[in-house]
Amino acid sequence: MARHWWQEAVVYQIYPRSFQDSNQDGIGDLQGIIRHLDYLKKLGVDILWLNPIYASPNDDNGYDISNYQQIMSDFGTMADFDELLKQAHVRGLKIMMDLVVNHTSDEHHWFVESRKSADNPYRDYYIWRDPVAGHAPNDWQSAFSGSAWQLDRQSGQYYLHIFSKKQVDLNWRNSDVRQSIFKMMNWWVDKGIDGFRMDVINLIAKPQDFTSTATSAISAVANGEHVHEYLREMNDAVLSKADLMTVGETPDVTPLDGIKYAGFDRHELNMIFQFEHMGVDLDPELGRFKTHPFKLSTLKAIMSKWQTQLGQKAWNALYWNNHDQPRVVSRFGDDRPAYRVLAAKMLGLVLHYQQGTPYIYQGEEIGMTNAYNFKTIDDYQDIEALNGYQDLVSTKHVLTPEQAITALQAQSRDNARTPMQWDATANAGFTAAGITPWLGLNDNYQTINVAQALADKKSIFYCYQRMNQLRRQYPIIIYGDYQLLDPEDEQVWAYQRHFEGQTLLVVANFTTQTLIRTFSSDLAQAKLLQSNYEDDAKTTLRPYEAKVYLY
Repeated sequence: MARHWWQEAVVYQIYPRSFQDSNQDGIGDLQGIIRHLDYLKKLGVDILWLNPIYASPNDDNGYDISNYQQIMSDFGTMADFDELLKQAHVRGLKIMMDLVVNHTSDEHHWFVESRKSADNPYRDYYIWRDPVAGHAPNDWQSAFSGSAWQLDRQSGQYYLHIFSKKQVDLNWRNSDVRQSIFKMMNWWVDKGIDGFRMDVINLIAKPQDFTSTATSAISAVANGEHVHEYLREMNDAVLSKADLMTVGETPDVTPLDGIKYAGFDRHELNMIFQFEHMGVDLDPELGRFKTHPFKLSTLKAIMSKWQTQLGQKAWNALYWNNHDQPRVVSRFGDDRPAYRVLAAKMLGLVLHYQQGTPYIYQGEEIGMTNAYNFKTIDDYQDIEALNGYQDLVSTKHVLTPEQAITALQAQSRDNARTPMQWDATANAGFTAAGITPWLGLNDNYQTINVAQALADKKSIFYCYQRMNQLRRQYPIIIYGDYQLLDPEDEQVWAYQRHFEGQTLLVVANFTTQTLIRTFSSDLAQAKLLQSNYEDDAKTTLRPYEAKVYLY
């Protein structure tokens, strides 16, 4: 296996709108990120992934881009970005941009031109189709509820939008589209950025016809027949010309697909985000709007499958949290005060010692939780939550308002987007007192915040900092293989890693019970690398205890 810097790195994801407001308008911004670069350096991360900061009307919080080469005014100016890039690089931190090229905003110049007439030069930049029997071309449903087709009354044709009707899908079959995108990417590379996170990149290759009977537009177009051709073309035109890190967001993929996208010999991407483990507690029909308890054996099986099947062939991206997922300590751990710190550390340890590049989402390193104080739909901002509530509660009456809010408290994307909790002062230090933040605060910020974490040497922050330090000291953490132990155990996740004659043993108790487990006869000689308890009870596992041994 060839070794690359991005395999050894740790990524920290920043949601700029919620990170730090520097100009007292209630919205996080680029100067706010600059203010905390030393904090991120102290944590020990290497790469900062920024959610979209481009010009956008904000229908989907920046994932509807109207100009790829301008900064959204909410976040500042291009001069602010240039300063951020410079200040990050001075500290040895790299910047990874969020690349959204499956679709643009309907306010992008290309689409404004495209909808003017059927013979406009930009018409073929998007996917237009005539009605079928007076209706949309097919029954595809968008990811945000409702049809994936929008009628343009002026031309009488429909355009495709897998997400919001203001997020219009690009036609990658058009070589002019691809060349326009590659030119834009190279513009950012020339600026000095260090990589791209690629939004739903496996959806770019749409079919030639639209006769698919699938109902989900995502399922219908994922992993289309030309997608690898397009990505290799992108690699040739952009990615191979600089030492970049790339990660593709890829719903509806298998490990075999993962090897095709991120195989070491494929010349496409470095790694992908797969979603399989993010579905263990969701309803097949209602998704986020109906949850159920997950089985640890199922979660272990999914994660372990990706570990073993990609081993030596491709690289994993390791994540629990991001801007689209609820807080992991609330989801797979235990956010009650008696257990939150232990459970958050346990979840970090069980993930970061697997093979792959780990991703830390802002606030994960202090154990931020879901926002249970969001009690009505008016508290939510996310388009997925709002549209789904309208569809399932107001229109179809599938759920009561109480059922929907209970589900959103557990699964809404807004759980991840509440403002970063910096301290116990007004507005959690995110913005000035008296300013209304763009999204409500989690009401536990007075006890869960960065200032508190930094003052407590036993905090979750220092656990994450130690994980990042150990990663640099022990190559087995990065390059060792993976072997799941006792797959059917519903209480404990244990696995081994092997590399150059060394063994790493990770054992994690996912319960509040005290358990006894024996996974190795060599513990007497083993070195305890890290744990979330101060002493080692060997084969005894206390509530949410996690231990990492080296021997």
